Amino acid sequence: MSEGSECPSLAETRTGVEGRPGKEARSVGEPSSRISTLQPERVTLVVDGTHFVVDPALFTAHPDTMLGRMFGPARQHNFTRPNAKGEYEIVEGINASIFHVILDYYRGGILQCPEGISVAELREACDYLCINFDYNTVRCRDLSALLHELSNDGARRQFEGYLEELVVPAMVSSAQEGERECHIVVLTDDDTVDWDHDNPPPMGEEYSQIIYSTKLYRFFKYIENRDVAKALLKERGLKNIRIGIEGYPTCKEKVKRRPGGRSEVIYNYVQRPFIHMSWEKEEGKSRHVDFQCVRSKSVPNLTAALGEGPTRPGATPTPQVDELDRLNGPSPQPTAVSVSSYEC
Repeated sequence: MSEGSECPSLAETRTGVEGRPGKEARSVGEPSSRISTLQPERVTLVVDGTHFVVDPALFTAHPDTMLGRMFGPARQHNFTRPNAKGEYEIVEGINASIFHVILDYYRGGILQCPEGISVAELREACDYLCINFDYNTVRCRDLSALLHELSNDGARRQFEGYLEELVVPAMVSSAQEGERECHIVVLTDDDTVDWDHDNPPPMGEEYSQIIYSTKLYRFFKYIENRDVAKALLKERGLKNIRIGIEGYPTCKEKVKRRPGGRSEVIYNYVQRPFIHMSWEKEEGKSRHVDFQCVRSKSVPNLTAALGEGPTRPGATPTPQVDELDRLNGPSPQPTAVSVSSYEC
């Protein structure tokens, strides 16, 4: 739609006394000769540089959406205000093509997503505008993209349950032991862990928490579900989150005898999901280290001690000055050499 044009189906809408389009209004008790046509109100919305002229009654018919709230009581109490031109600017990030689809919802209750429109972007716009995005409100030719978004919704709800029921108790257990992070391995209900106490696995698995849940194991098989879980954990304030698949030792497979009588235990490893997270912020560690090297009485300077610098007889030794010393002030006295700004 070109700038400043009206949406035809919206600009021609007329609302009568009973709310039916195209009807003429007649006041009660007035003679038929005094019939007047009520013209609907028009507001101009600016979306991505495109102007949409619409009847605000379309939005107020859906009071649970953001636009319904904007042009409902919020507008009556001056919470929603136009710009200097009397236009209402919609937040950046929603393009005009997406907003055309949004208007379809307000006209008929269905989001008709045509080809060429990103389903993910439409989903983001619906989330911002508080419009339900589900199979009852969306029609899309690209079923793969639509089902992907619906799967993300289902995965989020599912992991919220797993988080409260399984993951949080494991984190609490680690915290009560004084830990600041937690490493959780998800095993199936049928997995068994049988370690040799005299020869445990050499990789520190004894510090891991174990969750036995075939349902959670299947959930983490999909990388998309792991992405959803990671995003949810970030929203809950956790740090340094890693979710993936790793090998975990379950039982001793065999023992090898090494020369000298030393034995080596070989374990059976299975690929299982893991979650690693921390609930502490990283400390602001300084990478700047200062060294002060005092000149030895037997060595004239540090350069000579390293076998560098002037070698001709009678040459005056030049103290080595760091770049930061030049910036911060005069060179140090020859009795000491300051070496700074080393990154370790």
